Parts: sequence; structure tokens; C-alpha cells
Amino acid sequence: MITSALLFRLFDAAYMQRWNDQIRPVELTELDKQAHKMVVAFVLGKHEESSEAFSWTSLIESGLFEYLQRLVLTDLKPQVFYKIKEDPVRYQQLNDWVYRELKELIAPLGVEFCERFRAHLSSRDEPCHQRVVKAAHFFATKWEFEIIRRANPLGHEMERISARLESQQEQYYDMVGLRNLELYPKLRSFVDLCGLLRFQSRWSHVHRIPRTSVLGHMLMVAMISYLFSLEIGACRRRCVNNYLTGLFHDLPEALTRDIISPVKHSVKGLNSLIKTYEREEMQEKVYPLVPAAWHSDLKLFTEDEFRSVVHVNGSPVFCSSDEINDRFNEDVYNPRDGELIKGIDDLTAFMEAQLAKNNGINSPELSRARQSIKRKYGTVTIAGIEFGKLYAQL
Repeated sequence: MITSALLFRLFDAAYMQRWNDQIRPVELTELDKQAHKMVVAFVLGKHEESSEAFSWTSLIESGLFEYLQRLVLTDLKPQVFYKIKEDPVRYQQLNDWVYRELKELIAPLGVEFCERFRAHLSSRDEPCHQRVVKAAHFFATKWEFEIIRRANPLGHEMERISARLESQQEQYYDMVGLRNLELYPKLRSFVDLCGLLRFQSRWSHVHRIPRTSVLGHMLMVAMISYLFSLEIGACRRRCVNNYLTGLFHDLPEALTRDIISPVKHSVKGLNSLIKTYEREEMQEKVYPLVPAAWHSDLKLFTEDEFRSVVHVNGSPVFCSSDEINDRFNEDVYNPRDGELIKGIDDLTAFMEAQLAKNNGINSPELSRARQSIKRKYGTVTIAGIEFGKLYAQL
């Protein structure tokens, strides 16, 4: 079973400040950067998915493994990291140390997962999925840099950093998706729209440490959804759908802002009204930004996102996650565990409140939220995941 220690460690990226040696007009954290990177990786991956060499699960794990690596190498500046990477022996020694630091935390995920992580750290090759993640990494970094450069127009490092980013990104200009992001303003606008969720704070009415953004929260839900999917033996397509639903489930909030649960449920029918408005806004402002072939996927990830669904003869059939376990845990049914994602959405909210308490902030709102969520899941099991036991650990 996934431990609370691993879940809390995943949140460490919310404390990690990026570009903290430069003037920053806004706070930029590692959690938000990694989240934006995976949104870009989705866009690039959609252009590569027809290739036999491409795998969505491999892309997701590549992003997850890089995230775990970054948690350990928090103090290394990029220039130092890339310098070490040029020396194969020292780079392997560095990654061996990373693995040793995380081994105990990831051991409950199974031997195969640990072996894939270690193989990723040791690999000198760059398969298709890894190139996608690397290209997304440089794109998201450059996106941040454009913000930094406006605040540091005369900064002595600006030209050098710009040249280095251009040089690194040029290695991936053979990728259709990256070229399309440069050529088509609408597709770039989709990535920018998702990026704006970096600046929408969760629990914005409450002081918290660490502060988390809507986009950072989405990545947390995505990663934990994927890890739980592995734990219950979900089929490949189910793992991918659960991750991507987590990654995009709050995308409509880029158009409506983060509306807290008490407000949504304060007036009868208000939540339904908000959902209707979100669908209309997505139809008008988001779907036109991406190819029509992607619309069905984005609807799966953002509409009825907390209902478990399978597809029988191409038509959606809503059911329970337990039914998916029993009858539909095959790629052909294109299953998605909305119930599980809702459980994880609430779990991350609980952890955000708990981390604030751990850091000395114990407001009445956070206390009520923790108690309410813990009470809700005290005896709940979803798709084989015993949430009650998990909350007892937390």
C-alpha cells in the first residue's frame, strides 16, 4: 500500500522555489513547473501517439520519475546538473544516490516499478516518450523564463540563459507537436491557458504554507491517481485515463476561478448551474483551441470527471469503480475511475490542510476541512483502495 510518507514527499515540490536568484514578479515553484510540463507533454504526445514507438504509460512514468529525481536534487542549479550529466560516471553516481534516497519510499509500489525507475535513471538512450517529456521540460522552462526576462531586462545572465534554452530546445524541433506550438497561436493559447492556473491559488481565502496552485493540485491528483491505479492492477488505458483526468479535472477553473465547496453547495442547484456554465465556457473558449480529434478526450477528462465510466461499443456507460474492477478492467472498454479520482481530489485537499497545520497554521477553516474530509472517508473503500486506513496514517 502507498504510504503517507510518500504522499507527503510528493508535496515537497510545492516548497521548492524556482529562479530564486532572479527578480520574480510572481512565485514560481517546482510543483507548478512540473505540472505545466506534463500539460505540454500531453499536447506533444497527442502528435506522437500514432507511432508504434510511443506509449502513454511510458510518458507518464517518465514525467513521474523526473519529478521524483527533482525532489532529491533540489539544491542543484540547472547549470551544475547539466555539467554533471556530461560526465557519465559522475551522473550515474548521482542517480544511484537519488535511488538510495527514495528506495524505501517507493518500495511499496512494487519491484517492477522500482526497476523501471532505476532503469530510467540509468538510461543513456532517449526513446520517443522521453524525448516528448524532455521537449516539454524545455518548453515549460522557456515559458517561465519569458516572465523572468520581463522583470530583468538588463540582467547580466538573461542573454546567456536565453541562448542556452534555445540551443537545448533546438534538439527537439523535429517533433511535429513542438513545431505546431510555434506555428499555431490557438494551440499555444491552450498551453498558456493551462499555465494561468499556476497563478490561481487553492484555498485563496486562507493563509497556508505551502501555498498550492490549481495547476499544482491537478498534477498531485494525476500522480496519485496513477500510483493507486498501479496498486489495484488497472489496465493500461485505465491508468492513462485516471492520470489525464487528474491532470485536467480542474481545467474549467481557468475560466471560472476556483470555487470552494461550501460556496458550491450553499444554494440548492448552484453546483449544477456552475457545471453547466463550465461546459458552455469549455465549448466556447477551450475546445476551439485544440484539434477536433482531441475533443472527446478532453470531455472525458473535464466533464463528469468524478463519475466512473466505461465505453461499450463506443458509448459511455456510467458504473462504479468496483464494477470496473470486476467486469471492465480491459483497454477495450476505455475505463476511467471517477470515484477514485474524487477520493484522491479530497485526499490532496486534506493533505494541503494537514501540511498547513504541520507548518504551524491551524485556522478554523482548515480544521473543519480536515475533520469533514476524514469523517467522510472513515470507512470508505474505492476500487480496492482503503481510504480509511490511509487517513489513519495521515
